[in-house]
Amino acid sequence: MDGTLLRPDSRVSYQSSSIISDLSNQGALITVATARTPATVEPLLRGTHLNAPAIVMTGAALYNREDNIYSHVNFFPSNHLTTVLEICHGLGFFPFVYVLAQDGKLDVYHGGKGLNKHEDAFYLERCRLKLKRFHLSELAPARAKNATILLFAMSERTAIEKAAAQLKEHTDCAISCYPDIFNPEVALLEIFAPGVSKAIAVEKMKARTGAEKLVVFGDNLNDLPMFKIADVAVAVENALPEVKAAADIVIEPNYTDSVARFMASDFHSK
Repeated sequence: MDGTLLRPDSRVSYQSSSIISDLSNQGALITVATARTPATVEPLLRGTHLNAPAIVMTGAALYNREDNIYSHVNFFPSNHLTTVLEICHGLGFFPFVYVLAQDGKLDVYHGGKGLNKHEDAFYLERCRLKLKRFHLSELAPARAKNATILLFAMSERTAIEKAAAQLKEHTDCAISCYPDIFNPEVALLEIFAPGVSKAIAVEKMKARTGAEKLVVFGDNLNDLPMFKIADVAVAVENALPEVKAAADIVIEPNYTDSVARFMASDFHSK
C-alpha cells in the first residue's frame, strides 16, 4: 500500500477509492497485500470496497474487513519465538511483539527501557488505533508463546541489516528487511514464522478465488517475491530501482492514481 496505492500523505485518494470500489462492484477481484496490520489497513480503506480479504502483516494472516475477523493466521512456534528474542536482545534491541488477543485485537509489547526516535514516531502515529493496544516497557506475557504473529523493529539501516543477517543465519524464520520509503537511512525489520510471505499468501488467494490472471503492484523490496509469481508485475515510477528492473510494466508514480487507473484499463480491456 505505502508507496503504491497510498499518496505521499499515506492516504487513499477519493479517485482511487472510487475506481477500485466500482471495479469491485463489477466483479473485479481486488485486494491489498501489505506489511501493515488491520489496525491501520481498516481506517485507510474505509469507504473502499474490496471483494477479497486483506492480506496483512506481509502474508502472516488474512483479515475479513466486513466481519473484523482474522483467518489463516501463521503463529510463531514457541521455540522459534524464544530463539529470535534471544538473538534480538543479544544485539541490544527489543522488537515490538504482536500478539493476537482473544477479543480479536492486537496487543503490542515492547520490553525495552525506551523507544528509539524512529520507534517513537511509529508509536505516536498508532497509539490511538482501535484495533491495536501498545504495552511499552513490558515484556510479552506467557500466552504470547502461542499467539505471536510478528516481531517488528525499525532503526538505522546498518543496525537493522546486521540483525537481519544474524537472524537468517541462525533461524529459519521468514525475515523481511527493507528501507523506509520516507527515509532510506532507516530500515524496517519484520520477523515471521517460517514460510510466511506475501507471495505465498497471494498464490493461495488466487487458488481460493479461482482467478485466472494475477496482476501485482509494488514499489519496495518486500514486493519482489510477488513479482516472481505474478502474470503481470507492475511497478510505480517511484519504486526502488530493483523493483522497476523486475517489473513487466512501469506506470506513473503512486500520487497520480496510477494503480487504480491501470486496474480499470486492464479490467475493461477484456
